[in-house]
Amino acid sequence: MVIKVFIASQSGSTAIKKKQQDVLGFLEANKIDFKELDIAANEDNRKWMRENVPGEKRPQNGIPLPPQIFNDELYCGDFEAFFNAKEDNGVYAFLGLDPPPGSKEAHQAAIIQNGEVPENDKADGNELPVAAEDQPEENIEMLHNHFEQSTDINENIGENEADKHEESVHQTIEPEETTKEEKEPEIEDEEAEPVTEDEEEQPVTEEEDEVDES
Repeated sequence: MVIKVFIASQSGSTAIKKKQQDVLGFLEANKIDFKELDIAANEDNRKWMRENVPGEKRPQNGIPLPPQIFNDELYCGDFEAFFNAKEDNGVYAFLGLDPPPGSKEAHQAAIIQNGEVPENDKADGNELPVAAEDQPEENIEMLHNHFEQSTDINENIGENEADKHEESVHQTIEPEETTKEEKEPEIEDEEAEPVTEDEEEQPVTEEEDEVDES
């Protein structure tokens, strides 16, 4: 199986030249065997390409433009289809080839076909996580117990914080009561002092006697 890429070496369109270079450059970089067929220098190549592009893949004017890609006589697609396959990591499937082991496309193809991860990816530590329903019952039970323990710890923490809050409120109220008790002795010290004998028996002056006589 040989990949055939039909190009136009003497095309006056810059866009077509760039698309051709992108396709050929990708195939060379990934060491994919291909055969380059020039429709500008060979009329047979031009005729064969136009006859073998499916009708639904032709443009509105009916003349397909390069680059056009085939796998032997099997039509793969034009540049737009190639570009979309490259973006989706599906170029090898687009070309009808088996992806190299260890590539992203091989990894995705294995998952789609049988839901298994290739051995090369397992060795590299790229194994996908197992879904919850596929996990062993022991692992699920361990996760459940861990969740219950976490819940108990959170409840204990909440109770301890509530106790600490009550203690702090109690300590705040006690100093106020102590302050009131300390102030009470000051009131007792302010009681009236006893009257002395001198103050009780003061002598009456002459002026006071005159006032009494009048």
